[in-house]
Amino acid sequence: MHDAFIGRQPIFDRDIKVYAYELLYRHGFVDKAVIEDDDAASSTVLVNMLLEIGLDSLVGNHKAFCNFTRGFLLQEQDLSFVADRLVVEVLESVAADDEVLAAVRGFIERGHMIALDDFVYREDLRPLVELADMIKIDVMDLGMDGVAQQAELIRQVKPVKLLAEKVETREEFSRCLDMGFDYFQGYFFSKPIVVTGKKLPPARVAMLRLLAELQNPDVSMERVEEIIQQDVNLSVKLLRQVNSSYYNLISEVTSIKHAVVRVGLQHIRTWASVLMMGSVSDKPDELMTMALIRGKMCEILAQQHKFPDETSYFTVGLFSLLESLLDAPMEHILEGLPLSQAINDALLRGEGTRGQVLRCVQEYEQAHWSALASHCAAAGDLALAYRKAVAWADEIASSMV
Repeated sequence: MHDAFIGRQPIFDRDIKVYAYELLYRHGFVDKAVIEDDDAASSTVLVNMLLEIGLDSLVGNHKAFCNFTRGFLLQEQDLSFVADRLVVEVLESVAADDEVLAAVRGFIERGHMIALDDFVYREDLRPLVELADMIKIDVMDLGMDGVAQQAELIRQVKPVKLLAEKVETREEFSRCLDMGFDYFQGYFFSKPIVVTGKKLPPARVAMLRLLAELQNPDVSMERVEEIIQQDVNLSVKLLRQVNSSYYNLISEVTSIKHAVVRVGLQHIRTWASVLMMGSVSDKPDELMTMALIRGKMCEILAQQHKFPDETSYFTVGLFSLLESLLDAPMEHILEGLPLSQAINDALLRGEGTRGQVLRCVQEYEQAHWSALASHCAAAGDLALAYRKAVAWADEIASSMV
């Protein structure tokens, strides 16, 4: 039985809420697949993903954008059972000939949305524009002036939805917003804004101190209770979380001491992680979910390889996105937190086994298969860890209050 490799990249709307995911398929730890028939392979991979994993597991209630080559389009697979969520993304290499246009019309008749990928307008592509629901324009490739020109050309044909992809900075995002783009894809949301001397809000400092203290192998229940009680907002949120339906406790927990004693430090770690993610209201939910996935994936890999102190691997993965979540340099965030030197070394310099595990997780996210093959876990270990982490993070995120 082969492993299924898949990545998912979020697509955001104008309010920076997740609208959909683009599903990126891989067959193994290679930078480029070596196959004889790209079209047949793409078709097989899509069907396998739908059958083996399922769209619910991959994208929940969101839409899924999938690349369709010319050959894949002409096969006219009957995917009507997922037509309300599966968006047919026509690749830029596909010509607008009669066969392709007929195939696209068939997918439209079966209920699919049509998107055009990496689109650059030419008059011979006008029939595709007239059929499309959405057009993706590559910001990195065209530059902002080129993007503006393309948007104008396309709108002269049809008032279609526009998606800016490979958006790397807030400036690009803002300019595309001003141009009236509807959707956005890229890494602009995960890059930190370095603000020299910026202090973290007290509530975030308290949360970070709690999370850091929970990684101390010798931490006591009394110390955890003391940290929580020092912050009223944190205390209220923890009590609300512990009494949520997610944890399904028989009787209501009415005090911090009761909560800590009743459920134990491991559950307190989970609560604190969830609450920290939920306390950052000005960031995309997907970024917070990504941090949870990284943390859990690092922890699972540590368990698989029987590394000691596996919870510290969770901390490394979770904290690896703090720069983006808190808009401050990692060095500034870590100052004053009671983290071990091993965790600091992993976060600041990628050193030690924790740093190596974090690099593997990041390279898996970005599909850097050559780097993975040289120093990371086996393909099956990583794929299994990723699937488990995604399922866990989705379940945890749904319990946020």
